[in-house]
Amino acid sequence: MTTPLRHTRFAQVRAQLEQFAPPPGPASWLYEFALFGFKQAWACLFGGLMLALLLATHLFYPDDAALNRYDFLTIAALAIQLAMLALRLETLDEAKVILAFHMIGTAMEVFKTAAGSWVYPEAALLRIGGVPLFSGFMYAAVGSYIARVWRIFDFRFSAYPRAWLTWLLAVAIYANFFAHHYLPDVRYLLFAAVALLFCRTRIYFTCWREPRWMPLLVGWLLVALFIWFAENMATFANAWTYPDQHDGWQMVSPAKLGSWYLLMYISFVLVTLVAKPRPLTDG
Repeated sequence: MTTPLRHTRFAQVRAQLEQFAPPPGPASWLYEFALFGFKQAWACLFGGLMLALLLATHLFYPDDAALNRYDFLTIAALAIQLAMLALRLETLDEAKVILAFHMIGTAMEVFKTAAGSWVYPEAALLRIGGVPLFSGFMYAAVGSYIARVWRIFDFRFSAYPRAWLTWLLAVAIYANFFAHHYLPDVRYLLFAAVALLFCRTRIYFTCWREPRWMPLLVGWLLVALFIWFAENMATFANAWTYPDQHDGWQMVSPAKLGSWYLLMYISFVLVTLVAKPRPLTDG
């Protein structure tokens, strides 16, 4: 069982659920699966609330409201963050990660929108260039999820690479998101580098009574796929649009999965600033 965490309100509920003892066999397996889903949903709390806001405001926000929809989303996202801290639903370290993601994500958004990669079609006063400030919270949601799921599932690792190598590769990936507009796109070399560096790395996670594991490369792919599904809902909600969606919504190209995979890598390495990768044998 994972170490109890008394600094969040989730700790008491989590402890009660982990102490439940269904009969061995299928009932036990089903309970562990349900507990896994519950913990994942809790880790996604900030991202889930943001996605719900995007969809709700797209469907119900008044067209003649005095406050622009995008500005409302920015204020609402900030209010959610403050409420999560005040109610101890989030730790201060997790909030620091979210702030870092917001700044890094906004910098990329300003560049990418100027380059025409996507646009924000609605008006906003709270913006930098053509980028409404709520957009940074979309990246922050990814950082929030990783930081929270890391803590909730007590992540451990085997064959984790040296930290300086992971950071060097993260910087190269981030630079390529900008440089490929002017220089050859080297993302396939970067994919190869990620695979080479982490081909032996396993991530161990404890949902209930004993650790489970999967290749870390597979774990990143599963999260990237989930983000791609969320991105489809966000573009449907007119949060932003890609060039091929200007004449009407259509599904985001599956090719974007590659971009999200590389962003997942950057996100994961950033979270290691506050959550050091620990080996399975570390007590």
